[in-house]
Amino acid sequence: MAATAATAVAEPPPPPGANPPSCRPSAQHPDPVILVHGTFENRFDNWEELSPELASLGYCVYALDYGANQYTADTFYGLAHVPRSAGQLAAYVRQVLDATGASKVDIVGHSQGGMMPRYYLKFLGGASHVHALIGLAPSNHGTTFNGIGTFAQQEGFAQPFLSGRCDSCYDQLAGSPFMTLLNSGGDTVPGVIYTVIETRYDEVVTPYTSAFLSGPNVTNILVQNQCPADTSDHIGLAYDPVALHDVRNALDPSTATPVTCG
Repeated sequence: MAATAATAVAEPPPPPGANPPSCRPSAQHPDPVILVHGTFENRFDNWEELSPELASLGYCVYALDYGANQYTADTFYGLAHVPRSAGQLAAYVRQVLDATGASKVDIVGHSQGGMMPRYYLKFLGGASHVHALIGLAPSNHGTTFNGIGTFAQQEGFAQPFLSGRCDSCYDQLAGSPFMTLLNSGGDTVPGVIYTVIETRYDEVVTPYTSAFLSGPNVTNILVQNQCPADTSDHIGLAYDPVALHDVRNALDPSTATPVTCG
């Protein structure tokens, strides 16, 4: 179930526990979970912590790589324009539903991966196929040049704003035509449950409050409101025990437990 790439690259393997050759969802966890990585990331690096944890709890877990372009190496995905990547996600969801026999999926995304599915939900008919969207530090209302530039430097991706290198970087700028379209008419669509998990120390999605959503069926969580000493940054949030506890609670509220601070 690999995402279609724009160029031939050695696609990273799925993270541990993901993309089983056959998986039938249980009555306890009827919705397969699709993990969606962020900009300059890939499915393995972004989800090697959460994927095996969810699989051990009995979830059918899947992860894709998306958004390849001519500058994609085996590490850097999520570079294409967001609407194109959302189309790849739409195709992937159909494959997962066909493979598992499920009627809906849950999506967990980090950074762009928490925002991009909203385009799928809003413009590509995804709302009828998705039960819940959980975003870790999602770029829901865009960020700044400095925020994206900081992330590119951390990830070792040079000159992201040169023409054609990272089209999604332009899309994710606050006030961009894409962001204006995405958030016009409201942040959410009916029938989907939204959870946003964010850190005060996000140096990529700036200000951090731009990650939060407004609307019905929305829960916004700031990890420092639970654990004031938690200093996880943008990248670290996908590995933070507090944030991942919040993910588990959002996926199965019926078994939710209080967060324990380290």
